Amino acid sequence: MNIIELERVSKQYGSLKAVDNLSLSVQQGEVVSFLGPNGAGKTTTLSMMMGLASPTSGTVRVFGEDPRKTAVRSRMGVMLQESDLPGMLTVGELLDLFSSFYPHALEKKSALELADLSDQVNKKANTLSGGQKRRLIFALSIVGDPELIFLDEPTVAMDVQSRSSFWETIKNFRKQGKTIILTTHHLEEADALSDRIIVIDKGQIIAQGDKNQIKAKAGGSKVSFKTQGITLATLQALPGVSRASYSEGYAELISNTPEKLLQELFGYHVPVADLEVTRASLEEAFLSLTAKTPARQPVKN
Repeated sequence: MNIIELERVSKQYGSLKAVDNLSLSVQQGEVVSFLGPNGAGKTTTLSMMMGLASPTSGTVRVFGEDPRKTAVRSRMGVMLQESDLPGMLTVGELLDLFSSFYPHALEKKSALELADLSDQVNKKANTLSGGQKRRLIFALSIVGDPELIFLDEPTVAMDVQSRSSFWETIKNFRKQGKTIILTTHHLEEADALSDRIIVIDKGQIIAQGDKNQIKAKAGGSKVSFKTQGITLATLQALPGVSRASYSEGYAELISNTPEKLLQELFGYHVPVADLEVTRASLEEAFLSLTAKTPARQPVKN
């Protein structure tokens, strides 16, 4: 069952198309991460899914209906990257307030435990640390027991322990059949949690698939080594190289044919030390994919 459906959706601001003829669907129980550089169009795309913005053209459906409907929104939970909270209310008071907005809210105790905030229930919001505030915003996003959860940079300011606990909560939500949409600049987070990754740039989807499929699009493998007596241009011309860097005698290459690359490299008879060949990471795939996207052109009226 598709929880979210976008069909040929565009969003235009003046002469700029923030989203350009984008189509996608998200199934129930999926954890889907949206990745893209700043200004790529992912925030606009998610805003239309949440019913906070309307498409200029195309159709957005959530649970088969217009996401702006109150009945649809009552089935969503949203954790925004930046949220202002009434600082003089306690954690418990805020949860009571937000619970009243939903027809079938979680018990306050459960929301506190899921967000690891049980010890802060009587603390005022303006006395919480940065990480605690993020956990409070998460608690408020799930207190309505939503079927669909939007998480925008959820672990910013969280420490390592809190982030690990948060990841486990998301994995448990997935087991319960909840659908989760995640945006993050922590690519290891997308790597650890996602069933599917969608890369958006210049308002369009440039790649999607599971994490291994996305990594494969980077060129397959990372080849790194120390060397002297060779130029960056020569390294870039080696077989299958999609991206290369060379600084202070240290080279990093992304290639889909590492064996051929090394065979030709050794033919140059330059010294090679500390050679390492590993699978490309999600970060390397992301950089490779977004570097290939042509510039977006303004719309001519």
